[in-house]
Amino acid sequence: MAATACVPVRVCHQEIVKFDLEIKAAVQDIRDCPGPLSALRELNAAVKEKFRHLRGRIQELEQMAKEQDKESEKQALLQEVENHKKQMLSNQAAWRKANLACKIAIDNSEKDQLLQGGDSLRQRKTTKESLAESASNITESLMGISRMMSQQVQQSEETVQTLANSSRTILEANEEFKSMSGTIQLGRKLITKYNRRELTDKLLIFLALALFLATVLYILKKRLFPFL
Repeated sequence: MAATACVPVRVCHQEIVKFDLEIKAAVQDIRDCPGPLSALRELNAAVKEKFRHLRGRIQELEQMAKEQDKESEKQALLQEVENHKKQMLSNQAAWRKANLACKIAIDNSEKDQLLQGGDSLRQRKTTKESLAESASNITESLMGISRMMSQQVQQSEETVQTLANSSRTILEANEEFKSMSGTIQLGRKLITKYNRRELTDKLLIFLALALFLATVLYILKKRLFPFL
């Protein structure tokens, strides 16, 4: 990993962990909330904001992973991103359960108040509003999870495509190396053949020169010393 990228990656990790812990604490507050519904709405609004920040940090970390030069570091960061996404989905599930538990508790409390007396019409209206709001919040949460899962599927497809492209590049490079190796071996054979041919040519030249000198000496001998 490049040295300049270490600091932002580390900071991004720290913020993800911080938001994760804050969400867990807020979910516990929702589970323990005694009511009224206005207090529960405030808690849910805070949790939504924390989820928004957490999702943004995870996306930043994923972008940093895709920008890594080394494939091993890239895959390691992408695996961490997947782990953070799974943890976020787990927190969202816990958030839904906490809301259901809290609203059931508030509903039971309102029913107890109805049994104890009071304005039954107003209490019934409040209960209906509570149930309607609960259904709306649950629907919104399910839609958010559906969008998140759709993004995960798309990102997984992109990762698979990137790995496939990398595999094709490696195979093509391997084929090129094999072709280069064959060319080098052919060149080596040609050089060896050329060296042998050069040695043969030198030997033939030497023999021709020796024959020429012998002929010259023989002619000189016959001309100068015919009696020998």
